[in-house]
Amino acid sequence: ILAKHMSYVQLNKGEFLFVEGDPGTFMGFVLFGLLEVFKTTEKGESVVIARLTKGSPIGEMALIDKSPRSASVQAKQPTTLVTLTEKGFDLLMEKSPQLGVKVIQKIARLLSLNMRRTSSRLADLLRENK
Repeated sequence: ILAKHMSYVQLNKGEFLFVEGDPGTFMGFVLFGLLEVFKTTEKGESVVIARLTKGSPIGEMALIDKSPRSASVQAKQPTTLVTLTEKGFDLLMEKSPQLGVKVIQKIARLLSLNMRRTSSRLADLLRENK
């Protein structure tokens, strides 16, 4: 059922999946390749905050909070993803609420794990700067 609402995206090396500030209209999973996630600092510098490989989720916050993208994502080599659009997610929720709830639970788990990892990194950085 879920596969009916998903599609493939192929990126060439150097191509952007999305840019910070873009509307968040889909999430995806890396099937193969390498993506870099980066944020622009207040000084206008780009800082790589993550590298994503096979199995990594990307853009899951967009399906939950409907906010613009919080970072930019660029392919560092040819990359293929499978994506679930906001519209596809909404249709899934209508047609199969139980499966939709399972997808939401998985997204919540991913967000929780990312928050824990980010909190640990922040603590390490704060400790280093003392």
